[in-house]
Amino acid sequence: MGILSRFGDIISANINDLLDKAEDPAKMVDQYLRDMMEDLAEVKQEAAGVMAEESRTKRLVDENAKEVSRYQELAKRALLAGNEDDARVLLSKKQELENTGASLQTAYAAAHENAVRMRQLHDKLVADISSLNTRKAAIKAKVAVAKTQEKVNQIGASGEKAKAAMSAFDRMEQKADRMLDEANAMAELSEGAVDPADALEEKYRKADASASVEAELADLKNKLGL
Repeated sequence: MGILSRFGDIISANINDLLDKAEDPAKMVDQYLRDMMEDLAEVKQEAAGVMAEESRTKRLVDENAKEVSRYQELAKRALLAGNEDDARVLLSKKQELENTGASLQTAYAAAHENAVRMRQLHDKLVADISSLNTRKAAIKAKVAVAKTQEKVNQIGASGEKAKAAMSAFDRMEQKADRMLDEANAMAELSEGAVDPADALEEKYRKADASASVEAELADLKNKLGL
């Protein structure tokens, strides 16, 4: 049956492999569960049909067996009554029913095998769904932790960038200080050298001015009688 082959593939699917290939395991877990629930509903419907066929063929087998027994008993009665021709007709009918019964038994055996396989497929799918439901919370928790760790790693990388920026600022500040020192030095050099003679002239000029002030002060004191 095609349905058995199809759902055989579902049973053999490896859940872990599917999750490993997923871009977002947390989302894929929910999606996979939804898909499996849809598959389970279809499996149940198909299994119900297969099991109904098993019951129908079993009922036909049982009914045929009863008919075979009935004609066997009628043939016995005919012989006991001395009606050999009637017994012959009844036994012929019995053999016809037995041939039909053999075909029915073959059909029932196939229907029973299909029903067993469908039950196995159904039970395995139910077990897979139960297992995934149990593991879903753990899978989502792991994904959440992984995303948090990724953010921590990104922040750590930003810290390294900040450290590099601070180092670059330190270098720029040192360079600015050096440029300022050089500029001050150039300004000082631009003022030119001081002539010693000019310095001495300024010294004695101030000394003469001071002596003149002292003489005028003494003259004023004499006039005031001080």
